Amino acid sequence: MLDFSVNSILIDQLEKGNEKAFSFLVENYNHRLCVYANSLMNDPIKAQDIVQNVFIKTWEKRETLRHNLSIKGFLYRAVHNEFIDQYRSAKSLMALEKLYMDTLVKFEMEPEQQGTEEIMEKVMVAINDLPPKCQQIFLMSKKEGLDNIEIAEYLEISRKTVENQITKAFTILREKLGKKYETVLMLVFGINTKKGSLRY
Repeated sequence: MLDFSVNSILIDQLEKGNEKAFSFLVENYNHRLCVYANSLMNDPIKAQDIVQNVFIKTWEKRETLRHNLSIKGFLYRAVHNEFIDQYRSAKSLMALEKLYMDTLVKFEMEPEQQGTEEIMEKVMVAINDLPPKCQQIFLMSKKEGLDNIEIAEYLEISRKTVENQITKAFTILREKLGKKYETVLMLVFGINTKKGSLRY
């Protein structure tokens, strides 16, 4: 009798296409992952969709799972990454608009004459044009509020790589958006717009 609660056995059996191993995976992690996904987006239905997608992708890519992989950590990272993809939707734009306006109110500043929606839409277009990994790390840092160590652990990369990717994102956004959007970059993302002086 195979003990699927042993990480190495579970991964080995998943790789071999053992459907019982997959059922064990779903039964043991579905609820926990749904709770985690819902804590990120506060939408139970979409949280369930995200978790379902993660399980499907895990099964489809089961042959590529590393034998020394922590299946729990893998699943949580997969849910997190799936959630990050949701930021590319219109909902992301609304979240950034709210953050921008809330920050203006906090510092008693007047918004730009250009419409807030138009401003944030152009900012989001610039963010969506960032290189994939650069965009992912930038959003995890500046929209979710994760620190560099947390991001490094989630993505299994070095802290230095995280820092370099955030700096790269800031540089690209500043060059692409120009001075007209300096206030937005400074208020919403904490970017010191003086060249060579980025803070995060």
